[in-house]
Amino acid sequence: MIELLLPADVSSAATRAETVPDGTLFPEEEALVAKSVAKRRNDFATARACARRAMAGLGLPPVPVLSGRRGRPLWPEGIVGTLTHCAGYRAAALARATDVLSLGIDAEPHGPLPTGVRELVTLPAERERIGPPAREGTGEIHWDRILFSAKESVFKAWYPVTGVELDFVEADLTFHRTDTPGSGDGPPGPVAAEGAFAARLLLTDPALPTTLHGRWRVEDDIVVTAVLVRPDWREREGM
Repeated sequence: MIELLLPADVSSAATRAETVPDGTLFPEEEALVAKSVAKRRNDFATARACARRAMAGLGLPPVPVLSGRRGRPLWPEGIVGTLTHCAGYRAAALARATDVLSLGIDAEPHGPLPTGVRELVTLPAERERIGPPAREGTGEIHWDRILFSAKESVFKAWYPVTGVELDFVEADLTFHRTDTPGSGDGPPGPVAAEGAFAARLLLTDPALPTTLHGRWRVEDDIVVTAVLVRPDWREREGM
């Protein structure tokens, strides 16, 4: 799904596999998760397997993807990228720094946020816009989960450029749905829907625009979101 949200000059790869064969990781990567629990190792390895496929899409040889501060993936010189993993979906997206300034993707299970999380990650204005939580198992869209995922993508695009952590309440998101939804009268099941979003940053930095734009999609019980910033964003905004 993630490739549907990204332009042609971004190379992406995704998998629904929960594990990868032994030997997938480079020794330097193995050392980073040698003492981790199985879930952490699997998340780490499957995401990096996707990263290697995305590298190939850019004509790059496979190399280790190590971790920097707060687990940020460290990419080869001249490459920007981002990883995501959740139960049932892992993905990577890479681009050349000459084409893309920063990039963020996220995947989440399409379901309600845990009790209490909605209030922690949303602003009052956002809660008013997205409405009350959807009922689980009805086939309705869980806008709070899409919002959570979109903010994760925003933060992944923000942090590598600024080096500053962004809190959930420091971005105000507005969503637009661009697909043609059905009547909603059918039986509950996977929702296929997509759209765009704008994230107005309440903490600003001159290296990035004050509003980041992204896209979202819900399909087969997975939410995916993506944010991309071009190097010439100032010219595009007439600055």
